[in-house]
Amino acid sequence: MFSVIFPGQGSQIVGMGKEFFDRYEIVKKLFKEANDVLGFNISKIILEGPKEDLDLTANTQPAIFLISYSIFQVVKNEFNINLNNGKYFAGHSLGEYSALSCAEYLDFDQTIKLLRSRGKAMQNAVPKGEGGMLAVLGTKIEKIEKILKDNKEKFDVQIANDNSDGQTVLSGRNKDLELISIFLKNEKIKNIKLPVSAPFHCNLMSKATEEMKKEFEKINFKESNNTLISNVTAKKVSNITDLKSLLINQIEKRVRWRETIINMITYGVDQFIEIGPGKVLSGLVKRIDKDVKITSINNQSDVESLKL
Repeated sequence: MFSVIFPGQGSQIVGMGKEFFDRYEIVKKLFKEANDVLGFNISKIILEGPKEDLDLTANTQPAIFLISYSIFQVVKNEFNINLNNGKYFAGHSLGEYSALSCAEYLDFDQTIKLLRSRGKAMQNAVPKGEGGMLAVLGTKIEKIEKILKDNKEKFDVQIANDNSDGQTVLSGRNKDLELISIFLKNEKIKNIKLPVSAPFHCNLMSKATEEMKKEFEKINFKESNNTLISNVTAKKVSNITDLKSLLINQIEKRVRWRETIINMITYGVDQFIEIGPGKVLSGLVKRIDKDVKITSINNQSDVESLKL
């Protein structure tokens, strides 16, 4: 039994998807549609750069979605492998939108517009240079939660991503991140400042939440036979009425990726197919459970060797 998973921000590289773009008309059409819907040439930024433009959150989010969605359609239409037979769909942060669209809850054009708005809102929620993110490595999340609780007067920091055993990401203002970084180093806990421009998935994103509430008022989800696992709850989304509130909450809430994978395995999943640029999620899944099968699909030979 397999599930399909989609990567989030940080997986982007200039030239991603070029092999599929060059080979398949369906991908060329999707790239053109993306340019038309967004009103600028996102294709050029993806295929040619510059990297600084691709790394802008407002561009990164629709760009990664476009690549993930394109690969999904190639697998489905050119190789006749129906990934919609997957037991569950899930994605990491913006990847949840890729999952949502590929699982047929939301049309391509609506999804890419939403992600452009989401990227802009998250980029502008906190002045540049004021907030950031810190990866904490080799320590159980329970210990990190206790440190945050016991020291909340010293630094105001939140858990943004529970990625895997021994990989947790914190968000907050840079001054608070510096303080907790020093504290962790004194405790011999390894931590690394991440190269991001904003503190995602914490309460500093409240302005972005308000912006996205307005955007979601314009959106109508479709009924689908596919089952989505939510970042916010790490559980199955039981009806489309819940989708809007879960996606709005997701902007400030912790991404429960470790729990998401554990729950899918508990539900009977023994194979994960990662669709999109990079292999970040494949690495996380292996850390969570080394016995499950994991396949990354981001080039032609990956698709040709896919076995379900």
